[in-house]
Amino acid sequence: MPNYRVSFAKQILGVPFTVGSVEIARARDPERARRAAELRFARQHGVEDWRERADRCEIAAAETQRA
Repeated sequence: MPNYRVSFAKQILGVPFTVGSVEIARARDPERARRAAELRFARQHGVEDWRERADRCEIAAAETQRA
């Protein structure tokens, strides 16, 4: 299963500023990775919903490092 990195950003005057990112080690598809990252981000920041801290989230496939 692929790894994903989900970045969360707050938009100020139309410019997105990254406020955090979450790495998901394994997910079946990008949508499941996004949902897991939203929940983890909200827990990390002590809020009910991730939208209290960020305006947008973007998902990208993370590169895996092999030893």
